[in-house]
Amino acid sequence: MKYMKRALERKFLHMSSFFKAVLVTGARQVGKTTMLKRLAMDQSRTYVSMDNIMARTLAKSDPVLFFQTYKPPIIIDEIQKAPDLLEQIKIMCDESEERGRFWLTGSQQYKMMKNIRETLAGRIGILELYSLSKNEAEGLDFPNEMDFSLPCLLERQPLVQKNDIVQTFEHIWRGGMPDALRADAEQRQEYFNSYIETYLMRDVAEEGGITDTVRFYKFMKACAALTAEQVNYKTLAESAEISQPTAKEWVRLLQGLGIIYLLSPYANNGLKRLTKTPKMYFCDTGLCACLSMWLTRDTLMNGAASGHYFENYVVMELLKNFAYSPWKVTMTYYRDSNGKEIDVFVEENGVIHPLEIKKSANPDRRQVRKYELLDKAKLERGNGGIVCMCQEVIPIDDKNCFIPCNLI
Repeated sequence: MKYMKRALERKFLHMSSFFKAVLVTGARQVGKTTMLKRLAMDQSRTYVSMDNIMARTLAKSDPVLFFQTYKPPIIIDEIQKAPDLLEQIKIMCDESEERGRFWLTGSQQYKMMKNIRETLAGRIGILELYSLSKNEAEGLDFPNEMDFSLPCLLERQPLVQKNDIVQTFEHIWRGGMPDALRADAEQRQEYFNSYIETYLMRDVAEEGGITDTVRFYKFMKACAALTAEQVNYKTLAESAEISQPTAKEWVRLLQGLGIIYLLSPYANNGLKRLTKTPKMYFCDTGLCACLSMWLTRDTLMNGAASGHYFENYVVMELLKNFAYSPWKVTMTYYRDSNGKEIDVFVEENGVIHPLEIKKSANPDRRQVRKYELLDKAKLERGNGGIVCMCQEVIPIDDKNCFIPCNLI
């Protein structure tokens, strides 16, 4: 099986040269271990997984002996299963000046993250890995950082094939889990079924103490049906026959396991009456499609939910792009009490890049007029536009373009 280069590799090695420990979090099966083993190929680095019951027992009973047995530099897989190691890692970080001594992976559960941040503050860099982006799956590496300007987009354009709705929905339907990429339709269905059964249900039982798997499965299906919409706890609670506080807790749990992503609403004191409800997206569109029983690419592409899936796909591609980039970028969405909505604000250094997302290949250019509300609020507006299925970059005005979705 050919290794697919991950966009996070650059950032991971950069952090490993600075911090004594680096943690890669993310959902199960997105490729955390594969990436670290690949990066350690030229090093003599010990590898141990906390899924191994004997190693886990040793870690719990005698952390000092554990590190005599498994000597650093080391990769420790699924660190959340052995929290007892954290104190000893802290001691060992303080004893040595060696950088990148501990490479850790873990599912990003709430309790574990809190524990790691408190115990290893100042000693650890924390990065998140998502399932493969379309660019990673196709081995594409753009030479420039995305700023949504016309020159930046035109530089990227010759590197990609013309935008194609069928190829785009093939990726949306298949998702980015490395194992699912090689599967046919029947194998893919079984892959996601077993992913839900073996990993998700086990993790929610361990992390959230949830034993009612039937209701939790209904709850996940309800989340999938509402992807790319504002979170509605009442609807989710009714779908799974649970209380609204339980629905809130379960949403937080799925977020902690890297299954869903909540896009925060934009907040600003100068702009009144803004919504406070986040929008929910699935980190992997393939899992979302499987939960909603879209059994083929074409039924999804021609179905009533295709616009929502397209929006989910674009938001996640943007998120992956910025999560792995050198710059700190904030993503939010805008909605006010008058129902005016802008799908994504990408904010960098106080400049807001407004984006609309449309599945059409020829969306209405008047959509960008909404962006003037940023000027009225005296906020700094950068380049933006409409991310869509158009085949080439087309300027709309001096700040906005029609942006083919395969350029992000």
